[in-house]
Amino acid sequence: MLETIEKLRAQALAEIAGATSLRDAEDLRVKYLGRKGELTGLLRSVSEAPQDRRPALGKAANELKNALSAALEERTATLSASESAAKSAENLPDLSLPGRRPPKGHLHLVSQVTDEIIEILGELGFQVATGPEVETEYYNFDALNTPDDHPARDSHDTFFVAPGTVLRTHTSPVQMRVMERCKPPVAVVAPGRVYRVDADSTHSPMFYQVEGLLVDEGVSFADLKGTLMHFLKRLLGGNVKVRFNPHFFPFTEPSAEIHVLWTSERGGQTQERLLEIGGCGMVHPRVFEYAGYDYERYTGFAFGMGVERIAMARHQINSIHHFYEGDLRFLEQF
Repeated sequence: MLETIEKLRAQALAEIAGATSLRDAEDLRVKYLGRKGELTGLLRSVSEAPQDRRPALGKAANELKNALSAALEERTATLSASESAAKSAENLPDLSLPGRRPPKGHLHLVSQVTDEIIEILGELGFQVATGPEVETEYYNFDALNTPDDHPARDSHDTFFVAPGTVLRTHTSPVQMRVMERCKPPVAVVAPGRVYRVDADSTHSPMFYQVEGLLVDEGVSFADLKGTLMHFLKRLLGGNVKVRFNPHFFPFTEPSAEIHVLWTSERGGQTQERLLEIGGCGMVHPRVFEYAGYDYERYTGFAFGMGVERIAMARHQINSIHHFYEGDLRFLEQF
């Protein structure tokens, strides 16, 4: 029986060494070490040998089992590494092929319109000014002549960060900060994000606004209207229809809302209606007092417009929320 064990050892080790695939190695494991394998059968037959020979036969059979297990494990590891290397080689790219260019991005539509607004106003002599988005109530309301009982100062209109601190509701605080630092004449444009508790098809809790301020001697409402008409014709086309509606703002007097004719599609039908894009007016004397300007000597005008509203009017976009949904089907059009 010892001869049979040695013969099985030589045969099995030779076949394991000659295995060329993981499938072959698994078949050999089943053939020799499986429940019905040759070595398994040999181990069972040890009990039928003479009692004085059983220890030697059992030892030889177990040593063969350990040897075959080790050989199979080693061969399986070698074959596994070889097959992995072969698959990796198959998946290597053809380095002779031309490279693939990654998709090229572009500025968001809001950024495009903001840059164009700044460029047009820059040609008129306005310089860019910026300020903090987390603002004090003083600069956001008090210094702009907004009374304590004004609805805009309530939490249903304004995001309060802490007592006396808000997320700015407009970029007008930038104008006040500029006037505190600079003597007239002053001509600035203040672009940036602003925040209000509001949401529908033409309102968003966060949106972009551009405000302009011009202060000098002899500035009139006619200057304001002429500036805005030039600006809107450059931005929206020479045929743009604009309406100035009388309005009230605490920081300007007289004041007006700026409306343009807006074409949009809803339910497959084209609709035309006036879209408010901002407000404007002559700077209130009280605001000049807060800034330390002589309101009897200097006059000025201010205006503020929503960038998204201008883009909506320009491109016939029916909802402000398209700008922030991240839908590439929309964004790639511009």
